[in-house]
Amino acid sequence: MTLQKHTVEKIGGTSMSRLDELRDTLLIGKRKGAELYNRVFVVSAFGGITDLLLEHKKTGEAGVYEMFANDESAHGWHDALTRVSEAMVAAHEAVLDQPGDRTQAGEFVRERIEGARSCLIDLQRLCSYGHFRLSDHMAVTRELLAGLGEAHSAFVAALMLQRAGVNARFVDLSGWRDENEYTLEERIANGFADVDLAGELPIVTGYAQCSEGLMREYDRGYSEVTFSNIAAQTEAAEAIIHKEFHLSSTDPKLVGEDAVRKLGHTNYDVADQLSNLGMEAIHPNAAKILRRAGIPLRVTNAFDPDDPGTLIDEEAGESAAVEIVTGLPVTALELFEQDMVGVKGYDAKVLEVLARHKVRIVSKATNANTITHYLDASRKALRRVERDLSAHFPNAEVRLTRLALVAVIGRSLDGLHSVERGLAALREGDVGVRAVQHVPGSVDVQFVVAEDACDEAITLLHGAFVEAPEQKAARLAA
Repeated sequence: MTLQKHTVEKIGGTSMSRLDELRDTLLIGKRKGAELYNRVFVVSAFGGITDLLLEHKKTGEAGVYEMFANDESAHGWHDALTRVSEAMVAAHEAVLDQPGDRTQAGEFVRERIEGARSCLIDLQRLCSYGHFRLSDHMAVTRELLAGLGEAHSAFVAALMLQRAGVNARFVDLSGWRDENEYTLEERIANGFADVDLAGELPIVTGYAQCSEGLMREYDRGYSEVTFSNIAAQTEAAEAIIHKEFHLSSTDPKLVGEDAVRKLGHTNYDVADQLSNLGMEAIHPNAAKILRRAGIPLRVTNAFDPDDPGTLIDEEAGESAAVEIVTGLPVTALELFEQDMVGVKGYDAKVLEVLARHKVRIVSKATNANTITHYLDASRKALRRVERDLSAHFPNAEVRLTRLALVAVIGRSLDGLHSVERGLAALREGDVGVRAVQHVPGSVDVQFVVAEDACDEAITLLHGAFVEAPEQKAARLAA
């Protein structure tokens, strides 16, 4: 592989479903000759495909994986896999113009889908014997299925670009029919072994099969981890994530397009806080990889290629400012016991229970008699946590309360009097505040409000910290 100053760029699934538009803007656009190269594109599956293969990310509706794990008759997962095949064909036929390309893509889908089907049939047959347990193979099965989506989208993208005269190269890291076992580092090195970045445009699968098992560690965040590892390993000058929107000071749907500001420049500390509040610029583990490698990250709007987007690096803010206001519905888990003060072990036990049930902690507060964790988790998981804590601390009172955590975030908040100004803005808007949290020197101030007041709190705080007076007046007048 020729190492030069290049970029490694990632395209998400929703954007991939508009691949024909990306061809004419981001992928080719006005570029000619050498300008087309020294870029690596890591792609996600077309929108909705991974949901069909695994489970729906938001609703939890079962896909092939869940049906295979639970369907004794096998008809369910067979039908689900056929639906994946149909959805893949529909996705590439929507973006490929040439009949020959559509035929090639269709043959690719048939080969991968029917290969996976045969593999799952053989696995079911094997596990019909008492010595083998299906549960022992489900992690590998999940990875096998996930890799189908990225392999399809990368193949189609390379096919489209080749048709347009670009020397695009399909780099399949999914390990399909590969008899060798590689670490992630070895998988990437093998995939890029003879790639000439100066004269080829690699289109790379967002899933990489490796001995570490990306999905065991990162589940649906695997594509950004693949992307960041490729950037670090190939010593990219910059890593770029293309989204369908700019990183803005808040959700424009709440305050209007005219009231928000594009971030433009921020740092990894702010990106970490955004991830913590569910507004991911990048998966936090992927950000760590780039940060350690000293590679800046740029987040752009894929459909606004002339805009440089937002650069994320290690630089502190030139002046104190709130850059973004965001919020997240949370559940406050309160453990109250009068005898807690001076006694060790309460906090450790709570953390142990939360870890066992894989519950994510967003924030935390303690005093002499109460430990409060603000959590992002399903009601089912939270009820299990409540049950275990009540059993372990029979004299304690365990309470679960639905709230929202709204934060003002910036690289430097020094001298802004963020707590006082935030409280004043919320009081003026008649939004009650249940708690305020601010660690000195941190990049955010968190206001805990009622769950149904989340959007209003974001709007009020954005008006107080980000909008110019005339913008705020125009929004209120509208």
